[in-house]
Amino acid sequence: MALTPGESPGFLLWHATLSWQRDIAAALGPLGLTHVQFVLLACAWWLNGQGEHPNQQALARQAGTDVKMTSQVVRTLEQKGLLAREVDPADTRAKRLRVTAAGAELAPRAIAAVEAVDTEFFRPVAREDAIALLSRLVHPES
Repeated sequence: MALTPGESPGFLLWHATLSWQRDIAAALGPLGLTHVQFVLLACAWWLNGQGEHPNQQALARQAGTDVKMTSQVVRTLEQKGLLAREVDPADTRAKRLRVTAAGAELAPRAIAAVEAVDTEFFRPVAREDAIALLSRLVHPES
């Protein structure tokens, strides 16, 4: 027997994702960031805060993004003055990523805006339940 769209977990997830993405875009727009720019800036900021200066491949791995797309977005963030690429002393062909002062000022504000969206969006579900479900979907082997 065929499921109705409202009975399809995948269809419901699709619509929930679209709604969440609209809310995230609305929160980040005034800060001059797209969602992908935010994710890469926030990941670079976090990694820098851990004492790491990742190359683009390591940043893509942390963010879960495609390496080529990451390269394009990093270029945009660099043009905006939010990220800097610096030569890796261990491999002069590689570039290490460092969040600039402007990026370090913007990243926590953007994170707070996204966390506010998340708090409101996931309000109907207990935080622990949402994290447990989403973690299980992301890491089914756990």
